[in-house]
Amino acid sequence: MKSAPATMTEFLPFSRPTLGAAEEQAVLDVLRSGWITTGRQCQELEASFNAAVGSPYSVALTSATAGMHLCLLAMGIGPGDEVITPSMTWVSTINMIVLLGATPVFADVDRETLMVTRATVEPLITDRTRAIIPVHFAGAALDLEPLRALAQERGLILLEDAAHAIGTHYDGQPVGSSGTAIFSLHPIKNVTSGEGGVVSTQDAALAERVRRLRFHGLAVDAFDRKEQGRAPTAEVQEPGFKYNLPDLNAAIGVVQMGQLESFIARRTHLANLYLEEFRNFEEVQPLGLPTWSQRHAWHLFIVRLDLERTSLSRDEFMAALKELGIGTGLHFRASHLHRFYRERPEFVRQPLAATEWNSERMLSIPLFPGMADEDVARVIAAMKEVLS
Repeated sequence: MKSAPATMTEFLPFSRPTLGAAEEQAVLDVLRSGWITTGRQCQELEASFNAAVGSPYSVALTSATAGMHLCLLAMGIGPGDEVITPSMTWVSTINMIVLLGATPVFADVDRETLMVTRATVEPLITDRTRAIIPVHFAGAALDLEPLRALAQERGLILLEDAAHAIGTHYDGQPVGSSGTAIFSLHPIKNVTSGEGGVVSTQDAALAERVRRLRFHGLAVDAFDRKEQGRAPTAEVQEPGFKYNLPDLNAAIGVVQMGQLESFIARRTHLANLYLEEFRNFEEVQPLGLPTWSQRHAWHLFIVRLDLERTSLSRDEFMAALKELGIGTGLHFRASHLHRFYRERPEFVRQPLAATEWNSERMLSIPLFPGMADEDVARVIAAMKEVLS
């Protein structure tokens, strides 16, 4: 999968979904079918996730945030509970914890991988702790075994935020092949359905309850294979939400899942070109690669600007690159630095030095399958021009 390089005057975004004729035809087929909401395509998307991650149960939803909300609710997280999670993540996870009445407790991350470790999580456990939500970051896998052992020793829930980790492997197995993991199908992710998310789990009861909660708490889905609609006897088992994924979106995801391996291969090739370029680039350095056994899916290529070697701030550096036609992103501004959470310092119970160091320096540079090899050289050249 190679593309023509962007011209020197064409803006190069930090991400762009790879969509083509197959996705267009899939949407057209749904439009012509007469059934555009949750139906067969959604079921097929769930089956494709089961196959890809080695999970027996998958539930498609409108977003990974919806998946986080329903998992926490189904797991009984609520007032009086504490949930340990990194501040170095998208703030939606923290929002869901707070909206359920629980208390987020922020763990620091490893400075090079941006992921929590047993050492950063264990000191935060109290008698109110109910769950740990670690984050697979940028396409790399967490070192899961120490955290799994910790959760088991302390009787805690371990819920994996795998929004960045479709196609990521840990110790030879796909992320999501054990436990419960939440994936994102947002347009910048490795595969997309426009918007969407998937919960994959080994827990049949959890999958059943998430499936029920995603559609008003009804005992059956909106789509019934025989009725071609909602069964007339369907009753609400408990109050639920409207988080079901339409077939219009799912159809795109089904096609994309069929291209997952080729997308990752292309991302890996581009990432290796970047890594070679950054070997002797003192002012800018990429994240460190995990030392444990894993397959990186290269969702993002994140670098850190050495503020001691330049008079530019990270934001000024990003603005200057934009002037040269290079798009960048910020993944992420630490959650505890957002205003709502700054006003609640009780969520920070240990120093978050590595989190704050990275939050001030990090940016995501262009990485998507439609990039040409020459685009990598263009990004590097623009960085050097700005820093010179």
